[in-house]
Amino acid sequence: MTGRDPKWWTLVAVCLGVFILLLDITIVNVALVDIQDDLDATLADLQWVIDAYALSLAALLLTAGSLADLYGRRLLFVIGTVLFMVGSIACGAAQDIFFLQLARAFQGIGGAAMFATALALIASAFSGRDRGVAFGAFGATTGVAVAIGPVLGGVLTSGLSWRWIFFVNIPICLLALAIAVGRVRESHDPRAGRPDWFGFVTFSLALGSLVYGLIRAGQTSWDDSRVVFCLVAAAVLLVAFVIIQLRGTHPMFDLTLLRKPTFTGGLVAAFGVSASVFSLLTYLVIYVQNVLGYSAVEAGVRFLFLSAAAFVSAAVAGRLTVVVPAKWLIAPGFAVLGVGLLLIHGIDVDSTWTHLIPGLIVSGLGIGLINTPLASTAVGVVSVERSGMASGINSTFRQVGVATGIAVLGTIFSHQIADGIRSGLADTPAAGQSDQVATAVTGGQVGAVIQASPPGVRDQIAAVATSSFVDALNHITLIATVLAFVCAVVCFVTIRQQDFVQGGPGAPGGH
Repeated sequence: MTGRDPKWWTLVAVCLGVFILLLDITIVNVALVDIQDDLDATLADLQWVIDAYALSLAALLLTAGSLADLYGRRLLFVIGTVLFMVGSIACGAAQDIFFLQLARAFQGIGGAAMFATALALIASAFSGRDRGVAFGAFGATTGVAVAIGPVLGGVLTSGLSWRWIFFVNIPICLLALAIAVGRVRESHDPRAGRPDWFGFVTFSLALGSLVYGLIRAGQTSWDDSRVVFCLVAAAVLLVAFVIIQLRGTHPMFDLTLLRKPTFTGGLVAAFGVSASVFSLLTYLVIYVQNVLGYSAVEAGVRFLFLSAAAFVSAAVAGRLTVVVPAKWLIAPGFAVLGVGLLLIHGIDVDSTWTHLIPGLIVSGLGIGLINTPLASTAVGVVSVERSGMASGINSTFRQVGVATGIAVLGTIFSHQIADGIRSGLADTPAAGQSDQVATAVTGGQVGAVIQASPPGVRDQIAAVATSSFVDALNHITLIATVLAFVCAVVCFVTIRQQDFVQGGPGAPGGH
């Protein structure tokens, strides 16, 4: 890299930005239990800590992509980095769970501008074989973020406070800003039109209504009137969004892109990897800390098996993307991920953390195989001028996967636990406490509810609470496993070499 060639500085700035965005997902997971204790939060509250961020990202990514094409990708990247830094400061300073959720949503606004412009900046700065190298570095960055996130989060949470998982973003943001302002060239889409504000509103409301309905269903029931209203409203708004996109002059989501099977396959992959393993990870972390009793740093070290495997696999996949078609990395990657999740399945009440090791390693290998070539399927099948929209759509599906995956798995998880506890305590002296126990355990307070139980029924409640939690975890793990295998089949069928029009990872040799 030389000072006279700004494209490599572009890569550094983008990788720094993406690093903190991904770091903020993995680093938050191991801090959830400490946040729960410090701010007196429920499981639904913790779901919103993650989903508020994911929803902002998903809702704004497409519009941010349009704004970037119109006003400049570097400009939006810089604005997004500033907003993300301010949001991080607000998260670290939060004194109650609702303010933290709002701050996470604000943080997501900045993250949307950074996400939407990341791949587009790379695509506009690089061509030919250099683009393959750039996408390989981009994929390796995701591996590094995944690798150090749990451990760094555990160290900061246990050694200082969970607040420092947000404060650590500040110096990285400042460095990315300095490089972006001083070294990165601006790029636009000369054909870009005005942002699709009607599309933005309908899509945002549809997604927000859907996730709210799903999370509330976990707290109440699927036939709760508010849940039904939200889910129906989400469906109606989504139909309205599709109509607006089909009839609009400058849609935020050009649905004609779906005519290319590879683009559609990339969206399925982006959604699938987030809705399966990354959504499940939230509940695995809660299991390791609340059931097995490990601290944040101890949990982070144990999940290093997943992150280290993902890092190694991403590094290998980064080299392979130059010569191996994306299809033969992404589809097998999902198959490997499915096997890994299947190995995690089968936890019982006597299991130790070592049961997770094989599954975490294999799942990590699958993640690395998927993430690196997936970047190319977003922008490799469209012209450079449309890369802003394409990367925004792909990143949107990643965040929709996180938001809906956590909400759906969490709702199923909660109901499975409640049903298991009520059934397990029926016709016992603790039957009258079953609802109270179920509420506490679904909130992640397994140890607390056991300690608070009367001595005469403590052992019985402990056994039922633990077995119900473990059974529910196995149930949602199996759901994530099935999703991974389905994505493997879909990606194998849809991702095609002939769809790539830009050189890079999807097109070996840069052709």
